[in-house]
Amino acid sequence: MAKMNYKKRFADLEKRIVVSPEGEEFEVDPMKDYFADAKPKVHPPSKIAPLEKFMNWCRAESIYILAFGTGCGAIEMRPLSSPMYDAYRYGVAWRATPRQSTVFVIGGYASIKTIKRIVRSYEQIQGPKWVIGLCSCTINGGMYWDSYNTINRLDHYIPVDVYITGCMPRPEALLDAIELLKKRIKEGRGEGANEYAENYEWYKANQKKIIKSWDMPDYSW
Repeated sequence: MAKMNYKKRFADLEKRIVVSPEGEEFEVDPMKDYFADAKPKVHPPSKIAPLEKFMNWCRAESIYILAFGTGCGAIEMRPLSSPMYDAYRYGVAWRATPRQSTVFVIGGYASIKTIKRIVRSYEQIQGPKWVIGLCSCTINGGMYWDSYNTINRLDHYIPVDVYITGCMPRPEALLDAIELLKKRIKEGRGEGANEYAENYEWYKANQKKIIKSWDMPDYSW
């Protein structure tokens, strides 16, 4: 089998000098066509109180969870879609991509390699968005608290709205956390996305301390 020439395959993604029809030369970076350099912005609530209250009710009653099992805790999400728990009656559904999702459930421990994907996925979720930290590992590292390859506190890297303790918490605990999250959203207290935008430099500095292979834009929106 012939070896794949990766350099030739990705040659179109490298920076290059292009000549315009007017004869002017300028540099083109194809990677910037896929990613933006803009930082996240704070989106204040609507000044019309009844409208904001109605919008928060709509957001709370349409929880779209990103179907990305980041760790062992993801096993607790599967029963929620079964007839026994029937999360759909709570307005909860799972979506395949960050663009379609509003809630990110971080299930269990997060390794250094995984937190890189968690950050990218979180940033690609359109605001307003919320995070549920499932299992004790997201709070203090759990049984991996002194591991060289896992994080101890998830809220140092992305904002967390609701935590669920235990190892492993049952599906009922996840349903209870979703109900608590819905309550926070309706009260206008689910401002994790704005918190991320306000403290963007702090979060990004923490992320870069542990992610050594930073081969992606600072903000992947």
